[in-house]
Amino acid sequence: MSDYAAIPGPGAVRLERILPGPVERVWAHLTDPLLRSTWLAGGPMELQIGGAVDLRYDHSQITDEPTPERFLEWIVGHRQRGVVTRCEPPRLLAFSWIEETATSEVSFELFPSGSDTRLVLTHRRLPGGAAMAEAAGGWHAHLDLLHDRLRGGRVRPFWAAHDRLEREYSRRLRLSA
Repeated sequence: MSDYAAIPGPGAVRLERILPGPVERVWAHLTDPLLRSTWLAGGPMELQIGGAVDLRYDHSQITDEPTPERFLEWIVGHRQRGVVTRCEPPRLLAFSWIEETATSEVSFELFPSGSDTRLVLTHRRLPGGAAMAEAAGGWHAHLDLLHDRLRGGRVRPFWAAHDRLEREYSRRLRLSA
């Protein structure tokens, strides 16, 4: 398993991680707004097919480093809306990811791996290479934070990692095109 995202098909990125703790603990960090706000975004999520997803970003809760100007909108107040498309607690969660120009889908699959959990995140129906690089870099950085939170140790810097990873994914996607 590579730390870097795989490209399983056109417009899709997939990341796999072994996360510390049982499936139920990881599920809680995906679905509980308070726990989710420590690595991604808070906000309500109705855990049923057709349920509303209202992710509310406050990156000041996940990092204390300065925010690059191009990401200032993500500090406080950015909202990402969607609809739950699949929900099989505590194993599978998928929801639409509604942007101004396109709607994609994010899924989280959880599998026991000894005393840990293998998480498979797939973001599908992305509109192109730039969106794929941005999604891969963002998810990579956010999943690193989730790992740190579950481990209970020091949390690595987010923005520096996101920026570096997005550039690396842009390079990798150009090479694979």
